[in-house]
Amino acid sequence: MDPVVIIAVIAVVVIIAIIAALVVSRRDPSGSTGEPLGSDQSTPGRPSPPAGSTATADRRLRDRLARSRSALASSLGGFFTSGGIDPEEWQDLEDALVLADVGPSTAARVVAAVRSQNPGTGDEARRALEAELIAVLDRSDRAVLTTSQPSVIVVVGVNGTGKTTSIAKIAKHLVDDGLSVVLGAADTFRAAADAQLRTWGDRVGVPVVSGAEGSDPASVAFDALQKAKATEADVVIIDTAGRLHSQSNLMDELRKVIRVLEREAGSIDEVLLVLDGAVGQNGIAQAKSFTEAVGVTGIVLTKLDGTARGGVAIAVEHDLDVPVKFIGVGEGMDDLIPFVPEDFVRALVDE
Repeated sequence: MDPVVIIAVIAVVVIIAIIAALVVSRRDPSGSTGEPLGSDQSTPGRPSPPAGSTATADRRLRDRLARSRSALASSLGGFFTSGGIDPEEWQDLEDALVLADVGPSTAARVVAAVRSQNPGTGDEARRALEAELIAVLDRSDRAVLTTSQPSVIVVVGVNGTGKTTSIAKIAKHLVDDGLSVVLGAADTFRAAADAQLRTWGDRVGVPVVSGAEGSDPASVAFDALQKAKATEADVVIIDTAGRLHSQSNLMDELRKVIRVLEREAGSIDEVLLVLDGAVGQNGIAQAKSFTEAVGVTGIVLTKLDGTARGGVAIAVEHDLDVPVKFIGVGEGMDDLIPFVPEDFVRALVDE
């Protein structure tokens, strides 16, 4: 064979060997296909949750509650970092909780419970405070009830609380959970209320039932329920006009909407009251009136990212015995989040 041909063949073999060696060296020594060790390969095509996703969510909530946490820390000074606790500092802790709108009675109860544990350091006091605040919020009825077919949710509140946008965000949560939703635009008095809800409905991908401007809100609620039944939707959410709790004629109108839905559906799964978190303790009077009028079953607390009064979530539950189900921490579609007491308290109290 021609020596040139032999040399060329040898060169090709050497090059192939080098390439093969490089490929092998880049593989995992154990012979794996590149999956991280310990990864769950039992469900092909389903990615594992990203590492640190829970920590990221916690940091995000802490960031959104920064004003409330900073105000609380400012009021407390070095309470949680001190080596020991002076007797007069307990009053400072109670005052700080009141300023954060936790409420006077709740603040007194919580501080008394913490003090009874005789924490020796500020860090021990912080852990005891977190545990007591979480205990105040200890209940199991935070999930939105969707047990009927269709489930009926009525959303109420005063003007300017973010009621309509909260409805859209709740609808998105339900759709993300695999439920079909119909929205009812029973706010027939506010200019452009129908258009606003339709815009949100389009974004979420759910139908909206509305009526003529100035029409009877109860009739719109009825039509929305019938639409949900006809399409076999899982949930119908009724938007209502904002009203002050002191406007007796408008509260009577709201009662009529509730009566019509109860008659046609058999029962109402949820009456959610949207409260502006920035209003603080003033919102509790509103909540009491709405609860007495229409039997509020859950609270949606909005705008907590823009206020130092985040403690009002604790006061609302303690004073009304009504669960906070969602909190608003921003304007985005994913910024209305289910209320998790442990996450909330730690975001509020931790340094």
